[in-house]
Amino acid sequence: MKKTISRWLQDIWYGDMFIGLCLMPLGFLFADIVRLRRFLYRLGVLKSRKFPVPVIIVGNITVGGTGKTPLVIWLANWLCQQGYKPGIISRGYGGQEAASNAAPFWVEADSSPARVGDEALLIKRQTGCAVVVCPLRTEAADYLLSMTDCNLIIADDGLQHYALQRDIEIAVIDGARRFGNGYCLPAGPLREPISRLQEVDFVVVNGEKSEQAHFAMTLQGDVAINLATGEQRSLASFVGVACHAIAGIGNPGRFFALLEQAGLVCSTLSFPDHYQFRSQDLLFKADAPVLMTEKDAVKCAAFATDRHWYVPVSALPEAGFPERLLIRLRELYDR
Repeated sequence: MKKTISRWLQDIWYGDMFIGLCLMPLGFLFADIVRLRRFLYRLGVLKSRKFPVPVIIVGNITVGGTGKTPLVIWLANWLCQQGYKPGIISRGYGGQEAASNAAPFWVEADSSPARVGDEALLIKRQTGCAVVVCPLRTEAADYLLSMTDCNLIIADDGLQHYALQRDIEIAVIDGARRFGNGYCLPAGPLREPISRLQEVDFVVVNGEKSEQAHFAMTLQGDVAINLATGEQRSLASFVGVACHAIAGIGNPGRFFALLEQAGLVCSTLSFPDHYQFRSQDLLFKADAPVLMTEKDAVKCAAFATDRHWYVPVSALPEAGFPERLLIRLRELYDR
């Protein structure tokens, strides 16, 4: 049922203009509620908290995947290279226990994705940084600072979590799908009106940018790693081989396009974002390789076979972005 609803909404937001128009009044109402909520935070009616270290938000204004998690991983690793000690907080999407428990959860490299969420676990494994998940970002930040000596907090998602005061906002846009029909929920995919982008510090576009002030980012991945054996093969080695491809991410089409650009011909099957895979989901009649994203692989490793491969990707922002971000950070620490 969740899978059907997800596809239906995607069709409305990015294709069926008629139903989107019918829902437009609800979208306007949602946008008004969003503006009122922000206004109440500015007045102090709704409380927000400032933390003793800089807070960088990496988020988006749309529902679904934009490439935010690869950028968080790149950012954390880059900050470590610059001499900072970043810690990361996340809501723990996809983690049933984390989502239902207001207490902060410490993420280890061997944590269960069902407990802490697939994205948080992937970030931990790719960065080695301290990662804490909690629906209440302020509680996560408190716990992170009490347990580590980190001097900077990266909030994975949370652009709309205004209880957490922030020093730098980075909004990530899907360069292909962009804003769909341009309406707010439920008529469209927007969590906030497009005008919100005028207030953030940086806009990073996953793909081709359309505005000079924005920064482009590409996702690169040219190898596949076997879930059962750890063997690594180039994606090019799968060219000419009949393959299956599955993806349970916000925009499965982006992963399938990456495989197609590498020359692979795959039968594709998409699942909702943060889908909790079962062993039967990986069974296909044809005995062929099954390719998936690294985010999905953390949930499939327990029952995967040597037929199953994941394709890790890494974010590469354009050259001007790190330079501008470093200037902004130095301004914060010089205050």
